[in-house]
Amino acid sequence: MMRSGSKVYFFFEKRGFTLSSRALLKGFIEKLFKKEKTLLGCVNYVFCSDKRLLEINKTYLKHDYYTDIISFDLSSGPQKVAEIYISIDRVRENAKNLGVSFKNELHRVIFHGALHICGYKDKTGTQKKAMRIKEEQCLTAYGIVPRGTKYSPRPQARRFA
Repeated sequence: MMRSGSKVYFFFEKRGFTLSSRALLKGFIEKLFKKEKTLLGCVNYVFCSDKRLLEINKTYLKHDYYTDIISFDLSSGPQKVAEIYISIDRVRENAKNLGVSFKNELHRVIFHGALHICGYKDKTGTQKKAMRIKEEQCLTAYGIVPRGTKYSPRPQARRFA
């Protein structure tokens, strides 16, 4: 396998899904880490199904519900090493529910994962607002207009019965 020299890798478990402009997106994510003064070792993005992400959520986090993203910081030193799992099914449904394009929501979630690895949290109201602002800044800097989503709350995770 040829190496691109990038520290960002994309893997596709979800059939029928691909990502355009990968080199541009990888470069942007690397610049995001640099801007946030976070030393990046390697980050793997895995695009998967709701079913796969639910399995991960149950197994590793003991949560029995669907979610759009799970980020694992695997670092043991100053360089950040991470795996970020994204449910394409959930992103597609969230985009529809929020009235935004799939591209908009997908990139928001991609940047959301990177921001988590850079240290941003979203447990409290204040943290959520700060995360949304950073997501909006990333979308705008990347050239995606975050129409009608400014500071909007993310959809609540749906419980799996």
